Formats: sequence, structure tokens, C-alpha cells
Amino acid sequence: MNASELQKILNDLSNGKFTIDETMEKLRDFPYSDLGFARIDHHREFRTGYPEIVYCSGKTPEQVEGIFRAMEGHGNNIIGTRASSGLYGHIARSFPEAVYYDVARIISIKKREITPPATRIAVITAGTSDIPVAEEAAVTAELLGNEVLRIFDVGVAGIHRLVDRLPEIRRCRVSIVIAGMEGALASVVGGLVDMPVIAVPTSVGYGASFEGLSALLAMMTSCVAGVTVVNIDNGFGAGYSASMINRLRK
Repeated sequence: MNASELQKILNDLSNGKFTIDETMEKLRDFPYSDLGFARIDHHREFRTGYPEIVYCSGKTPEQVEGIFRAMEGHGNNIIGTRASSGLYGHIARSFPEAVYYDVARIISIKKREITPPATRIAVITAGTSDIPVAEEAAVTAELLGNEVLRIFDVGVAGIHRLVDRLPEIRRCRVSIVIAGMEGALASVVGGLVDMPVIAVPTSVGYGASFEGLSALLAMMTSCVAGVTVVNIDNGFGAGYSASMINRLRK
């Protein structure tokens, strides 16, 4: 859709040819910026509730900078995932307001404040080695406008560490459970709470964990209803999904 087509739609609205709802429906796919190497979807937040988020791995610093420049004039907060510290150094020269979350490997540029809902998201890890994936989930959820409760290193080898934190967890609306090895923690948490549990298998573990495949299969075959699973090491996907759940209207 180009500018003249947009103007025609707005004229039709003002002339009473379309209702507001019909006009909004026509605008759902407008607009995007064509950079040649990327097409930036500026209306994703309009359609889905959240703006486009940039996966930085595999892109050159110049490409990421170009994408950020195309996004900055539209008023949405900018989030780049799987970003290295070297990439951040490049971006910070052009965007001094950019913030880097080194454990989560996320770059953010805040354009506006988001009011968080009253309920929180719990991010729970089995071990300390799972924290990088947990931070990707937690920071993603926070940048999307949520408050996060972090509970780390409460795996099944010492389950009393989890039990002590159950009152706090139960006051949250959704839990993200992150575990490598055999991935049992998601089933344990799912059997103790009355909320959705998003399970994240990680590539942490010895040889037979097959870089997270064992945890993935264990979580997918959990006997606990209410446990859903994202891909291996996909903290971003878990944080995004948890935010959608937490921000649903009651």
C-alpha cells in the first residue's frame, strides 16, 4: 500500500463510505519499509500487540543499524535479540541511548514507557548454567512491559529450594521454567501451580542430553496438563508468550 492508497482509504472514511472498523481492517497490512536486505513491518504492533523484534545473529552491524534507523521514527520500543557486545558497541555509536543486557544478549532502545499489568511473570531455572536463557526470557518480558520474578537454581536435585519460593510463584500469572539435563523441573512446577507453565529446554548437560534434545523430549512428553514447550534455548519465545498471557484482559 502506498501513500496515495492510504489517502484514498482515509478519504473514504471521512466521506462515510467505510466505517472505522472497516478502515482499521484495511490498514492492518500498512506500512512496511523496504531496505533491500530487510522489510521492516511497522504495523506489527497494530496487528499483534507487539512491535517487530530484530533477531541480530547472522546480520552485519550495518544491517542491524539500518533496521534500527528504519524503526526509530515510528515510536515503538526497539528490541534486538542474540546481539553480541561487539554489535552493541557499533550500535551505541549511532544510538547512545541504547542499552545492552549482556547476559541476555539483548539491545534495547526505549521510545516510550509501557504500564505493566498488576500480575507478574515467574522465571525459574533448574541451575545456574540456565541463567543466560532465563535472562533472555526475563528481559524480553520486561521490555514488553511486564514485571518479572526471578528464581534461579531450584532444580530437582534439591527440590526444597523450590518449595520455599512457592508462595511467591503462586502469586504470578504465568511461569517460565528453564531446565537442561533431563528437564524435569517443568513437570514439577506444573504439578504445583494453577497457572500456565511455559517450559524452555536448554542445551546444558552432559553428552546424553544431546544439546537439549533430551530435555525437549522430556518436556514435550510431560504428564502434567498445562505445560507447553518452546524450542531449545528459546528464552525470547518464552518471554514473548508469557507476556501475551500476562497482558490478556481478565
